[in-house]
Amino acid sequence: MTRDGTDGAPDADGPSPVRASWFEPRAPEPRPAAEPPVPRQATPVHPSAGVPWGEAAEPVPMPEPRPEPVRIPQPQPEPVRLPDPDPPTALLRPVPAPDPHDHPADRTMALRVAELRSAVAAKILGPAEDEPPLPDEPPPPGSRMAARQAARVAKQRRQLLVSRIAGEAFITFGALMLLFVAYQLWWTNVLADRNAGEQAKKLQEEWQDPGGGDDGAAAGTGAGSGKDRKQPAYEPGDGFAIVHIPKLGVDDPVAEGVDKVKVLDKGLIGHYNDGALKSAMPWDKTGNFAIAGHRNTHGEPFRYINHLTAGDKVVVETKNTYYVYKVTKQLPSTSPANTSVIDPVPKGSGFTAPGRYITLTTCTPEFTSKYRLIVWGVMVEELPRSEGTPDVLAE
Repeated sequence: MTRDGTDGAPDADGPSPVRASWFEPRAPEPRPAAEPPVPRQATPVHPSAGVPWGEAAEPVPMPEPRPEPVRIPQPQPEPVRLPDPDPPTALLRPVPAPDPHDHPADRTMALRVAELRSAVAAKILGPAEDEPPLPDEPPPPGSRMAARQAARVAKQRRQLLVSRIAGEAFITFGALMLLFVAYQLWWTNVLADRNAGEQAKKLQEEWQDPGGGDDGAAAGTGAGSGKDRKQPAYEPGDGFAIVHIPKLGVDDPVAEGVDKVKVLDKGLIGHYNDGALKSAMPWDKTGNFAIAGHRNTHGEPFRYINHLTAGDKVVVETKNTYYVYKVTKQLPSTSPANTSVIDPVPKGSGFTAPGRYITLTTCTPEFTSKYRLIVWGVMVEELPRSEGTPDVLAE
């Protein structure tokens, strides 16, 4: 059967109209005019993730914090302040013209640099503390902490007191040491020079007196008769001669003995005349006239005898006679126990036979008394005072 109810067998009279129309193609039906395409609506997007709604979004990394830029303040021109009006006339005073070379930027350059540095430092180091931390509250009275604090304060006060006392003691000791040094190096010389000058003046006055003491010449028959002379007796500290050393400018009196307090510390030159250290007098026919003097402090009459050389002259003046000696040799250093340097024929002096010698002794090195410095000489002239002054003193 067919769609129209027939069995589909061919009809003898030809095809039926219905069947013919079924096989014929139909004409295309007219289509409506095409409408313009409607744009497709976009899928809503999440404002933060940037993906459509309903779709899984990938995690968004958080941006790293960026340092805030330091804003440099721009220079602002200084406002020009108009002068106040003149009350009597209510007129403005003339405004001076600005200096063309004066730029606000130049005036504020240092300020801007300082502000920039402060801002950078604050950014790096953080804000500075404007206010100092408040002190801890004191502990309540009577508590253990208060007792400890009081003990600590008392200990600190004791330490401070001890430090102050020690400091004052050291300062006082230092001041005393300075005074002692000044006394030794300066004031003792002042006192000794004054005493030596008085002793020399006293001797000169005694020698002007015809009835005064003599140097033994009156006991003999002449200047060369020392064998028959009688040596006057002098007490320790009594002056009897004056030593002149023209090269050194020395003119100091000689006293009997070498006592440190009674003779040497008073600025006098001492004569060895005690026991084993007994030496001759200048007027003796033979012997060694040995004398000593300070090299430093207390007048220091022999300070520069190390400058004496062979040929220099040493003059011993007495009441009636000048005795002139010539320096022959110097011993720079020897032990204080070496007393042979003042023997009648001094050991080490180069003299081999008895004669009329002179020996000068003093301490060495300077400002010490560890060793002795020795200078020897031999008498070359004996001149009575009545015949004048030796040439070496007249020069």
